[in-house]
Amino acid sequence: MQNNSNFKTKIYPWIVVGPLWVVALLNYMDRQMLSTMRSAMAVDIAELATAEKFGALMAIFLWIYGCVSPFGGAVADRISRKWLIISSLGVWSAVTLLMGYCTSYNQIYALRALMGVSEALYIPAGLSLISDYHEGKSRSFAIGIHMTGLYIGQAAGGFGAGLAEAFTWQSTFFWFGVIGLAYGVILSVVLQDKKDETPAAAAQVSIDKVPVLKGFSIIFANISFWVMLFFFASLSLPGWATKNWLPTLFSDTLSIPMTKAGPISTITIAASSFIGVMLGGPISDRWVKKNLRGRIYTSTIGFVMMIPSLVLLGLGHNLTAVVLAGVLFGVGYGMIDTNNMPILCQFVPKRLRGTAYGVMNMVGVFAGALCTSALGKLADAGKLPIAFALMAIIVAAALTLELTVLKPTTDNME
Repeated sequence: MQNNSNFKTKIYPWIVVGPLWVVALLNYMDRQMLSTMRSAMAVDIAELATAEKFGALMAIFLWIYGCVSPFGGAVADRISRKWLIISSLGVWSAVTLLMGYCTSYNQIYALRALMGVSEALYIPAGLSLISDYHEGKSRSFAIGIHMTGLYIGQAAGGFGAGLAEAFTWQSTFFWFGVIGLAYGVILSVVLQDKKDETPAAAAQVSIDKVPVLKGFSIIFANISFWVMLFFFASLSLPGWATKNWLPTLFSDTLSIPMTKAGPISTITIAASSFIGVMLGGPISDRWVKKNLRGRIYTSTIGFVMMIPSLVLLGLGHNLTAVVLAGVLFGVGYGMIDTNNMPILCQFVPKRLRGTAYGVMNMVGVFAGALCTSALGKLADAGKLPIAFALMAIIVAAALTLELTVLKPTTDNME
């Protein structure tokens, strides 16, 4: 009996992180593959050869993903997160499989929109489930490990072009869809919902469930949540900027071909973000034991690292300087990313965390979409370097608000 209790309290919380890490990887990999297989697909679907049509295809995913995120979070607060995660994985995997059978642009467009709906359901459910299993001493580290799955999935999606060339784009979509569906079956056996240990506690959770509209009103009445929305958006602006425009920036400012600028920029950011997550998680989990603002201080260290790195990324003109700036940015970004949900847990009650993170996810995606569009116009005007440098001002404002306003009274608001 004692061994079973130890398994539930000490071992199984980490077992949960492993399977969800794979789901996170599939989440980002399946959405990213399309961008790398455009050339191969354009041979069969002529509309994809035009930048306008391809841009619309990528945009529909972002806008629907952003709009659905708050409602996906609200659903996660009210039904079994295990089956919501499995259903989400099943739908986007089926979409990926069906994309291998597409013969027209409209078919891909519709499936891409459906993928936006299904993938938006995962992140709030996955992060809130991990947060419930890892209360206190391991929360940031567990969230951080999960976030590395997103980074690696994004990088893995970059191999889509090679697979499409070696086989076909149709078979690449088909088999990755099959992998996701098969993994859903495994997940249904391995994953368990976090249940309260006593009948009284379980009954209280049921009573505490809040109507959807009232849930939104509660979180929006919280000034601390508004501050979190601002610094999450402030993180998303340079986050999406580096994903979408850093290769172009490196190529232009360093006068190197995109074949070199692309790998240098993406590998630098991905690897250093991984390091930031692995550092920021344990630091936060230890610091919060001594000071309730430990998670906030860990996050602000990340912001402090990002401010000079953005200036140097924009204004640096030699390879060593911009790569070092990229490393500094990535480490800082990872330290913040691993602490967003744990900080949210300090200000939002358990029953509303999925809803709150869904709203944050929506704001982050919309900020990224607007930033990506604005940077495109600035790049055409030759002002991309100064735009990167000026984003440091927004990050500095977020840092100031985080330090002055966020003052938690608990590490786990019930």
